[in-house]
Amino acid sequence: MESLLRMLDRVAGGRHAGYTIPEDNLRHPRTRRAFVVITWLLVAELVLGVGAVVVAAVLQANGQSIPWAVWMRSVIVLGMTLTLFYFAWRAQKGFYWAYSRLRLFSKIFPVVTLVIAAIPGLYPLWMVTEQILFSLILIGVADYLDSDHMRAAFPKPVDPPSGEQHPLTAR
Repeated sequence: MESLLRMLDRVAGGRHAGYTIPEDNLRHPRTRRAFVVITWLLVAELVLGVGAVVVAAVLQANGQSIPWAVWMRSVIVLGMTLTLFYFAWRAQKGFYWAYSRLRLFSKIFPVVTLVIAAIPGLYPLWMVTEQILFSLILIGVADYLDSDHMRAAFPKPVDPPSGEQHPLTAR
């Protein structure tokens, strides 16, 4: 199983897929506490996403027409949330690439979500509300990841001279 994950890491992480942060940084109480909060925020995202699907299903079962955009959005949000869980899990293992992706997407997704939510008539009010909550939770994730401590705990990899192996490679 780990070899499959390493292949997925290689695709998602690129040339720094094997780069991990020092063990002391990973075990630091503030790092661990940040990941506990981030995990709970992502659980809230998952509950919110599943809730949106349930609301849409119940409304449709009661005869209300649910636009295709609502179903598509619901599926995409669940997929994004699962991806964020993967990044958070790998970041908790010390992989810089996963921290970097989680940090990037927790900043991008809220902006995209809010812009789409602002399109008049695209979504019903309950879906717009869900999108705003989704964005606020992800902004919370981004806030934890952007803290001085977390940025110091996850130093950017520096490419070694050609032919040498990176000093902080996968354990």
